[in-house]
Amino acid sequence: MIERITSAQNPKIKHLLALQEKSRLRREEEEGLFVVEGRRELEHCLAAGFQLDTLFLCPEICPDFAAARTVYVSKEVYAKIAYRGGTEGIIAEVRWKERSLADLLPSGHAPLIMVLESIEKPGNLGAVLRSADAAGADGVILCDPLTDLYNPNLIRASIGAIFTVPVVACTSAEAIAWLKANNIRILTAQLQDSADAHILIPMLGRLDSLNVSVSAAILLYEAVRQRQR
Repeated sequence: MIERITSAQNPKIKHLLALQEKSRLRREEEEGLFVVEGRRELEHCLAAGFQLDTLFLCPEICPDFAAARTVYVSKEVYAKIAYRGGTEGIIAEVRWKERSLADLLPSGHAPLIMVLESIEKPGNLGAVLRSADAAGADGVILCDPLTDLYNPNLIRASIGAIFTVPVVACTSAEAIAWLKANNIRILTAQLQDSADAHILIPMLGRLDSLNVSVSAAILLYEAVRQRQR
């Protein structure tokens, strides 16, 4: 029997909203759940091996998507739970999947790994992940992140790149040790004694800084340019 929900006061809807809003609940959730909204994002998520727990579907908006555990919701309920104003009709609760640094090593070529430190804004991180996907990066390491990997704003800003590019969170010390242990040269865009070399992005105007996502895109595509020589 298919479950249908027409009230935003339903406990399952309240739980979904709580997962969207509270990083503490996402971390402490006994089954380890987070929320994915949108067909494209969910397809990337499932293709990356994540396990779908419950699919919330508005059949009037999205009639052609199904899963083993599907809950149909009314347009009014979907408008309550959707970040995007009810335009796609599909939201899911998905189980966490832990990734380790060992998951980042590809076979057959020198890896291109983007390393970020203490990124706070989900929008910035999402934009970096989109650039990493576009540049064909083998992975992204988030050192001491200030937002959790499955923040709904991050997933939305990345348009699903959080799933298409392997992303691992760890400390800076762990990242440096792993990179050195695997003979991966470390190039840094800020002055640190731990790096093998420093990178300078030319600033030809009157300002002296760039947004982190813009800087990351420049560095990634310079790596792509050099590898295509």
